[in-house]
Amino acid sequence: MKTKAIFYHAGCTVCVSAEQAFAGSLDPARFDVEVVNFAESPARIGEAEAAGVVSVPAFVIHGTPFHINFGASMAEVKGS
Repeated sequence: MKTKAIFYHAGCTVCVSAEQAFAGSLDPARFDVEVVNFAESPARIGEAEAAGVVSVPAFVIHGTPFHINFGASMAEVKGS
């Protein structure tokens, strides 16, 4: 069974670079990668926060957030 990996990002250059470098590098035989761009899916911000995402870009795998670099805080993503 594949592991679900959700990659959250805000569409910024740091996030897009991380998507290309990391999300595309996970073994597709082991991981089912879903990419969530908050610029396109702002309704999913709460879901990411509930999973523990505090900045993007970030993966959530097995319910654990893994933050990559620092593109934007969730407050910046929400425009606060």
